[in-house]
Amino acid sequence: MTTTGTTDTGAGAEAEPVGTGALAADEIVTDHDLGIHGYHHQKDEHLKRLRRIEGQIRGLQRMVDEDVYCIDILTQVSASTKALQSFALQLLEEHLRHCVADAAVKGGEEIDAKVEEATKAIARLLRT
Repeated sequence: MTTTGTTDTGAGAEAEPVGTGALAADEIVTDHDLGIHGYHHQKDEHLKRLRRIEGQIRGLQRMVDEDVYCIDILTQVSASTKALQSFALQLLEEHLRHCVADAAVKGGEEIDAKVEEATKAIARLLRT
């Protein structure tokens, strides 16, 4: 993190660079620390994809309302489920590349927590 400028700490005191107060000299600051999630750069694409899935679900409601043949509805359910699974896998990949990778850079307990969190998420996906 780069900063510009200094803060005046009072008469006779040395000026301190802006934004360095809480960080140790060897502390690594990642995008994740700044609240930027792994999907951030693909957010518009993800929202577009989710809107498409939402349309598929609305189509299912319409099909039921219009008494469409069961197998045709099940075919649409399968397509919607596949679309959600595909979205989930993309989000998981971004999580691993961003959030887990950031934790790996820091090491310690943070990486253990992120790996455990990702493992549980994968287990939930496999159960669906």
